Amino acid sequence: MQRWRVLLLIFLLAGSTLFGDVKLKTYMLPDEAGTALKQMLHRIDGARYKIDAAIYSFTHKKIAKRLANAAQRGVKIRILFDRESNLHNRRSQIGYLSKFRNIETYLISGKARRNGKGYGLMHMKLMVIDNRYTIFGSANWTYSAFGLNYEVIAFAESYAKAASTERAFEKMLLKAVRY
Repeated sequence: MQRWRVLLLIFLLAGSTLFGDVKLKTYMLPDEAGTALKQMLHRIDGARYKIDAAIYSFTHKKIAKRLANAAQRGVKIRILFDRESNLHNRRSQIGYLSKFRNIETYLISGKARRNGKGYGLMHMKLMVIDNRYTIFGSANWTYSAFGLNYEVIAFAESYAKAASTERAFEKMLLKAVRY
């Protein structure tokens, strides 16, 4: 087997590694859903000053409650929600979270279609905490994602990667509207 294939296999089996300045831990859902959710809540609970997030579908009340608690501790939180998935979804957490001081909620759609008939999606599942930790993957913040679906979620620790992610977040924020 070629050397790069062996290294890739080791990375996938280990689930945690170090890439340059990036410490990365991955979880495969649903098998590791409980551990992944616990890690996400731990990172939210440990936030000291800022959380930026972009999420397609957000109905998980426990995650919403932890974000609300962080805001009450003084953490500044900005969340971009996909417009189509959240604007008229009664289970979306956007309405609940928008009531808290220190939480700003926004709606955004993807780019306009070339034919002028509709928009794409803002399909990210992303959170950056204190310009240090980045959480991303395929998992929406829903009970199905953390219990039923086959998903992947990754936790990266890197100031450099968080900074580049923040730059992309800021560009999206310019195109978003307040909820």
